[in-house]
Amino acid sequence: MKISTIVDDKEKRVAITPETTKKYVQLGFEVVLPQSIGVYSGFQDEEYLAAGATMWKKKTIPEAELYLCVKPSFEKDIIKLKSGSYLVAMLSPFQNKAVLEEMLKQGINLCALEKIPRITRAQSMDVLSSQANISGYRAVLEALLEYRRVIPLMMTAAGTIRPARVLVLGAGVAGLQAIATAKRLGAIVSAFDVRAAAKEQVESLGASFVEVENTDNGETLGGYAKEMNDDYKKRQSEKLIQIFPKVDIAITTAQIPGKPAPILITEEMVALMSAGSVIVDMSTETGGNCEVSKRNEVIQFKGVTIIGYTDFAARVAYDSSQLFARNVFNFVSLMAKDGKIDISDEIVQSTLIRVQHG
Repeated sequence: MKISTIVDDKEKRVAITPETTKKYVQLGFEVVLPQSIGVYSGFQDEEYLAAGATMWKKKTIPEAELYLCVKPSFEKDIIKLKSGSYLVAMLSPFQNKAVLEEMLKQGINLCALEKIPRITRAQSMDVLSSQANISGYRAVLEALLEYRRVIPLMMTAAGTIRPARVLVLGAGVAGLQAIATAKRLGAIVSAFDVRAAAKEQVESLGASFVEVENTDNGETLGGYAKEMNDDYKKRQSEKLIQIFPKVDIAITTAQIPGKPAPILITEEMVALMSAGSVIVDMSTETGGNCEVSKRNEVIQFKGVTIIGYTDFAARVAYDSSQLFARNVFNFVSLMAKDGKIDISDEIVQSTLIRVQHG
């Protein structure tokens, strides 16, 4: 049984590393990979060969039963995979409905890794969490590159430099890592989240929690933040308007599964920030949390720099690839049974967009 991957020049991470290649071989897979697959991430062909892979020299995608990918761009080659094969990747099913339907017509089975359930047994397969950790860390570094001042308190003979004030909007995995990173760098950090349970996590990292009074706990049964009612949104906006004049760096991470990202930072709030301040909008792939941010662009708005990258994890490609590949290997291990693909496990079932037979 062959396993391969899809290379996309727009994606710097890889879904299979030399480490996991060796593990796939031990599971009984024949690993066939494109040449130079991991060069950007820091993995050389020689490492893959030593782990037991065969390097594919042709420009076409090799035939395989199982294809791994981080996040395909869905260009025309993507739908030319072997009929009856399985594609395991982050597929963004809500954003890519039309192209996924076309792939299903080609007889390709689709496993969307975003749909892995939040249960204890699936934690080692949770690509969203592993990549969000890296993204939250990198988002702070990107902010520092644009911020023209120092972050920590500095006391010198020439005078004292005050510490930067960082506000993180959304205290999920990415937000908590952003909080921890900003704290380690010496910033004064505060954070907001609609979920009441987030307060304890935020404060445990040494940040202050921005609280908006609410009778709802703000989360779904799966633990994700949910969309709030208009009354809450109004009070939330009023609270943030009070805070933004003192914010030097704002980092937004808020997402609602299956829906556009909620607008948390309005044009009015941006205008309240001092010139030289920075906003990092980590949600531009689904519309953005900042009203004026632009996907994959860095813009200036009334003296404020707004970063709208969608590839924060890929900017730390070596480590994010290592984590992603391990997540995927743990997932694929559920599917490899006696030299065949078995999709009976409940975790695998939860990721299937549709199963094609025959």
